[in-house]
Amino acid sequence: MRLGTAIVLLALGAILTFALRVDVSGVDLQVVGWILMIAGALGIVLELAVWAPRSRRRVTHTEGYGAPADGAPVRRSTTEETY
Repeated sequence: MRLGTAIVLLALGAILTFALRVDVSGVDLQVVGWILMIAGALGIVLELAVWAPRSRRRVTHTEGYGAPADGAPVRRSTTEETY
């Protein structure tokens, strides 16, 4: 679940729980709203705590065949890796 999806679930759950007063037979919309808010909050926590640090990781590669001459700059390239 991405961060935007989690925020949408949280907002939709809050609307169903606190703002909507409709009776639907067989479904308690307040319970559905609480479930959606819990799922959205869990998605936000997981996205920020688990997956966010990995998506910002940088990897540095040094290219070349041997050690550079004294005083010569080292050629490096930095790439972003996301999973």
